[in-house]
Amino acid sequence: MEVIAQTTVNALYASSYTALMAVGLALIFGVMGIINFAHGNLFMVGAYAVWWLYAVNGWPFFLAVAGAIMVVGAIGLLMERMLFRPMRDNPLGGLIMSVGVLFILEVLAVFFGLGLMKHVPPIYPGSVVIFGIPGATIPWQRLVVIGAAVLLLGTLWAFLRQTRLGWALRACAQDREAAALQGIPINKFALLAMGLGAALAGAAGGVMAPIVQVDPYIGHKMIVTAFIVIIVGGIGSLEGAVLAAILYAFFHTWVTTYIGGGIATTLGLVLMLVVLVVRPTGLLGTAERG
Repeated sequence: MEVIAQTTVNALYASSYTALMAVGLALIFGVMGIINFAHGNLFMVGAYAVWWLYAVNGWPFFLAVAGAIMVVGAIGLLMERMLFRPMRDNPLGGLIMSVGVLFILEVLAVFFGLGLMKHVPPIYPGSVVIFGIPGATIPWQRLVVIGAAVLLLGTLWAFLRQTRLGWALRACAQDREAAALQGIPINKFALLAMGLGAALAGAAGGVMAPIVQVDPYIGHKMIVTAFIVIIVGGIGSLEGAVLAAILYAFFHTWVTTYIGGGIATTLGLVLMLVVLVVRPTGLLGTAERG
């Protein structure tokens, strides 16, 4: 019972930050049609921003996370306006641009003396016992990650479902040409999508900073996981990204617990291939219109 409770809560924690990353990536692709390989390094920038604001300069943790969201969101806006917009009709060019940004952000992190691993103290030290089961605990910082993910994804869902801007953004994601014919400014909403998607990656990096090893390369594993999740969920489907993040996190956590991390990652790739064979559009994806 102790192992089951511990593994289940660990899976919930893993699914929370994975969903933040995957939803941001799916939103960018859905509206812009660009595969953003730099998304993992936006996570890295968010983690470094919290280290600088919270651990070095003494800002309150949640204020530092808000600062990280704004910094990374601003980087996303610049990427869309200066790099991705000129490549809108050239998906391969946009992909190459994103790979270039990936390397630039890593080089800048090293150039400014950030190459060594940074330590970010947790906002709430210690752990809490799970369901009253002795030996089954979860650190308070991981609960902060879960709470932040629920809050941010819930706010995004309300924005997309309850506001006119959200409706227009969803229309752009479903069919850009039809949205343009209805008078929706595609440039404006591509900018909004990129800003929101980048901000979610920055938020994930910010709340995870006290847990992960903050270095220039922490985004590599995150982007691989996010790609697996959005492919399984259905590229461009936000609901699919959340569902796949939960399923993948539980699968990976349970396999890691009972077999090993390397096997879990390999089996995760196998799971992705099986889903694509059975349902090429992913769990909640739809076939592209002809």
